[in-house]
Amino acid sequence: MTKASEWLDGYITAWTSKDETDVRAVFTEDAEYWFRPDDDSPVIGIDAIVQMWRDPEPTEPVHDLDVLIEDDELAIIKGTVDYPGHERYSNMWEVWFAPDGRAKKFVEWFMTPRKAE
Repeated sequence: MTKASEWLDGYITAWTSKDETDVRAVFTEDAEYWFRPDDDSPVIGIDAIVQMWRDPEPTEPVHDLDVLIEDDELAIIKGTVDYPGHERYSNMWEVWFAPDGRAKKFVEWFMTPRKAE
Protein backbone atom coordinates (compact mmCIF):
# COMPACT_ATOMS: atom_id res chain seq x y z
CA MET A 1 0.00 0.00 0.00
CA THR A 2 1.32 3.44 -0.87
CA LYS A 3 1.60 6.45 1.42
CA ALA A 4 -1.31 8.15 -0.37
CA SER A 5 -3.50 5.04 -0.16
CA GLU A 6 -2.78 4.71 3.55
CA TRP A 7 -3.56 8.41 4.03
CA LEU A 8 -6.84 8.09 2.09
CA ASP A 9 -7.86 5.10 4.24
CA GLY A 10 -7.11 7.15 7.35
CA TYR A 11 -9.02 10.14 5.98
CA ILE A 12 -12.08 7.99 5.31
CA THR A 13 -11.83 6.51 8.81
CA ALA A 14 -11.66 10.02 10.32
CA TRP A 15 -14.47 11.28 8.09
CA THR A 16 -16.69 8.41 9.17
CA SER A 17 -15.85 8.42 12.88
CA LYS A 18 -15.41 12.19 13.42
CA ASP A 19 -13.12 11.04 16.24
CA GLU A 20 -10.47 13.58 17.21
CA THR A 21 -7.72 10.95 17.38
CA ASP A 22 -8.54 9.77 13.86
CA VAL A 23 -8.52 13.33 12.50
CA ARG A 24 -5.20 14.10 14.20
CA ALA A 25 -3.75 10.93 12.64
CA VAL A 26 -4.13 12.36 9.11
CA PHE A 27 -3.42 16.10 9.58
CA THR A 28 -0.38 17.85 11.07
CA GLU A 29 -0.65 20.34 13.94
CA ASP A 30 -0.32 23.29 11.53
CA ALA A 31 -2.29 21.76 8.65
CA GLU A 32 -4.27 23.89 6.21
CA TYR A 33 -7.66 22.67 4.94
CA TRP A 34 -8.79 24.51 1.81
CA PHE A 35 -12.37 23.94 0.58
CA ARG A 36 -11.38 25.23 -2.86
CA PRO A 37 -8.12 26.49 -4.37
CA ASP A 38 -9.14 30.14 -4.00
CA ASP A 39 -10.55 29.74 -0.48
CA ASP A 40 -10.32 33.12 1.23
CA SER A 41 -10.51 31.59 4.71
CA PRO A 42 -9.07 28.07 4.84
CA VAL A 43 -9.23 26.20 8.12
CA ILE A 44 -5.78 26.45 9.72
CA GLY A 45 -4.44 24.21 12.49
CA ILE A 46 -5.45 20.80 13.75
CA ASP A 47 -7.71 22.11 16.53
CA ALA A 48 -9.75 24.10 14.00
CA ILE A 49 -9.89 21.11 11.63
CA VAL A 50 -11.09 18.82 14.44
CA GLN A 51 -13.78 21.36 15.32
CA MET A 52 -14.85 21.78 11.68
CA TRP A 53 -15.15 18.02 11.21
CA ARG A 54 -17.62 17.85 14.09
CA ASP A 55 -20.19 19.63 11.92
CA PRO A 56 -22.84 17.12 10.83
CA GLU A 57 -23.03 15.93 7.23
CA PRO A 58 -26.28 16.60 5.33
CA THR A 59 -26.69 12.81 4.87
CA GLU A 60 -24.39 9.79 5.15
CA PRO A 61 -21.82 10.25 2.34
CA VAL A 62 -21.20 7.55 -0.23
CA HIS A 63 -17.76 7.94 -1.74
CA ASP A 64 -15.73 6.43 -4.54
CA LEU A 65 -12.22 7.87 -4.23
CA ASP A 66 -8.90 6.68 -5.65
CA VAL A 67 -5.33 7.88 -5.71
CA LEU A 68 -4.64 9.17 -9.21
CA ILE A 69 -0.99 10.16 -8.86
CA GLU A 70 1.52 10.61 -6.03
CA ASP A 71 5.09 11.23 -5.03
CA ASP A 72 6.72 11.81 -1.63
CA GLU A 73 5.31 15.33 -1.33
CA LEU A 74 1.94 15.34 -3.13
CA ALA A 75 -0.97 13.04 -3.88
CA ILE A 76 -3.84 13.76 -6.23
CA ILE A 77 -7.02 11.91 -5.32
CA LYS A 78 -10.04 11.81 -7.59
CA GLY A 79 -13.54 10.48 -7.34
CA THR A 80 -17.08 11.21 -6.32
CA VAL A 81 -18.90 11.90 -3.09
CA ASP A 82 -22.66 11.52 -3.02
CA TYR A 83 -24.82 12.85 -0.21
CA PRO A 84 -28.07 11.02 -1.06
CA GLY A 85 -31.01 13.38 -1.26
CA HIS A 86 -28.69 16.37 -1.04
CA GLU A 87 -25.87 16.72 -3.60
CA ARG A 88 -23.31 14.75 -5.59
CA TYR A 89 -19.79 16.06 -6.13
CA SER A 90 -16.99 15.19 -8.51
CA ASN A 91 -13.74 15.73 -6.66
CA MET A 92 -10.05 16.16 -7.13
CA TRP A 93 -8.02 16.62 -3.96
CA GLU A 94 -4.46 17.83 -3.47
CA VAL A 95 -2.83 16.28 -0.41
CA TRP A 96 0.53 17.84 0.48
CA PHE A 97 2.44 15.53 2.82
CA ALA A 98 4.61 16.26 5.82
CA PRO A 99 7.59 13.89 6.27
CA ASP A 100 5.54 11.75 8.71
CA GLY A 101 2.86 11.02 6.08
CA ARG A 102 0.16 13.28 7.48
CA ALA A 103 -1.30 16.09 5.40
CA LYS A 104 0.17 19.54 5.94
CA LYS A 105 -2.13 21.02 3.27
CA PHE A 106 -5.36 19.67 1.81
CA VAL A 107 -7.10 21.37 -1.13
CA GLU A 108 -10.49 20.33 -2.51
CA TRP A 109 -11.39 20.93 -6.13
CA PHE A 110 -15.04 19.94 -6.41
CA MET A 111 -17.75 20.30 -9.01
CA THR A 112 -21.43 19.52 -9.06
CA PRO A 113 -22.77 17.79 -12.16
CA ARG A 114 -24.94 19.76 -14.52
CA LYS A 115 -28.62 19.44 -13.85
CA ALA A 116 -30.70 17.98 -16.66
CA GLU A 117 -33.18 20.50 -17.96
